[in-house]
Amino acid sequence: MKNLSLLLLTAILFIGCQQKGQKRYTQKSPEIDTVKKLTANYNNKSYDINLYADTAKTYYNTKDNHMSPSETIAYHKQNDAVYSKRGFLEADQEYEMVVTDDGETWVNCWLDWEATLAANNQKYDMPVHLTYQFVNGKIVKEYGYWDPSALVLAFNEAEAKKVADEEESD
Repeated sequence: MKNLSLLLLTAILFIGCQQKGQKRYTQKSPEIDTVKKLTANYNNKSYDINLYADTAKTYYNTKDNHMSPSETIAYHKQNDAVYSKRGFLEADQEYEMVVTDDGETWVNCWLDWEATLAANNQKYDMPVHLTYQFVNGKIVKEYGYWDPSALVLAFNEAEAKKVADEEESD
């Protein structure tokens, strides 16, 4: 009887002392929904600065030079001019939310981005990794990584062709 009482007391303590906290990893959350909305907005060219905190910082292929939310939107609008079509593909999108040991909330996504360059009418497809830190439901940091090599080469070729055509017509 004494052993049974000790076993019961141990079980009660074990169950009572377990931490019941926030999920550390998920693929469904309000923050993921915000990133999906941001992606859909990008595809529709309808940018919403309200998804970002006022002091948010965006880093694309850099860890040093950041953009503010308004600079990020201006960056996208400026780039829109060089593509006849561009956006993230619906297939094979992956999203996850993690809460770090320090309590930071991050959403990671892996997407395929496809664009048709207006200068040469060529289609380009590249994988993109984006990660967002959230505080109080707002994006406070955004990091984006992709390999732009094919596009840089295409831009350079288009510019060289334009210069050659101008010289030929002179």
